[in-house]
Amino acid sequence: MRVLFLGDVVGRAGRQAVIDQLPGLRERYELDFVIVNGDNAAGGFGITEEILNSFLDAGADVVTGGDHIWDQRDALVFIERQPNLLRPVNFPAGVPGRGVGLYQTQKGQSVLVVHAVGRVFMPEMDCPFAAVDREISQSPLGEVADAILIDFHAEATSEKQAMGHFVDGRASLVVGTHTHAPTSDARVLPNGTAFQTDAGMCGCYDSVIGMEAGEPIERFVSRVPRGRFQPSMGDVTLAGFCVEIDDKTGLAVEAKELRLGGHLSRSEPLFWVSS
Repeated sequence: MRVLFLGDVVGRAGRQAVIDQLPGLRERYELDFVIVNGDNAAGGFGITEEILNSFLDAGADVVTGGDHIWDQRDALVFIERQPNLLRPVNFPAGVPGRGVGLYQTQKGQSVLVVHAVGRVFMPEMDCPFAAVDREISQSPLGEVADAILIDFHAEATSEKQAMGHFVDGRASLVVGTHTHAPTSDARVLPNGTAFQTDAGMCGCYDSVIGMEAGEPIERFVSRVPRGRFQPSMGDVTLAGFCVEIDDKTGLAVEAKELRLGGHLSRSEPLFWVSS
């Protein structure tokens, strides 16, 4: 199974790049499953139903959120009718939507997607480790699910790396999101789980985490907000995580960072391109 995860999509430029390029990436890499993190897709803050549908129409199978999932207030309503949009699973009980879903590829393979948020330097939430453990124990790899994919939306690299090792051998993939800076540590952990500390963002890197630099600089220097954060409209880099999963075991056999276009050095899965 070939899985592509695209990191946090930031603003109009980021989402347009995903919409324009994802259909070609699905064909070029012969992808079986695609996840897009849309936590910053609507002007940098949350996601609308129209944007969600545009990602699904472009070839995303699942869209995940994060700590900005409710920034667009309509999300509290439309998430109930959108099974392919996940909010963090470790929100308190009774919150609208779902944090986990079992999906089917076109080949008939079952894919469990779990989405959680961290607690270090983040708003207080239920324990992500307990929540993830519960979900993957209820749908074990090789029994209920042919692949288990986890988006861990967290600030601290230590917490994200701990999650990778916590589920190593029990999940196919753990990828970190939220910090918008791609890490160069894509690899397969000792027991077969593909891991990357952070997938980065789909946005303009000539910015401050996707935003025009002026306002963030002003707030750091003066401690006074002067205006609104505005997503950068410069050249976009698509950043993400590519993983080849063994169809028999559900564990990863290869993993590679994806970086296409924009201001970062190019990286793509040559183990797919050359085949």
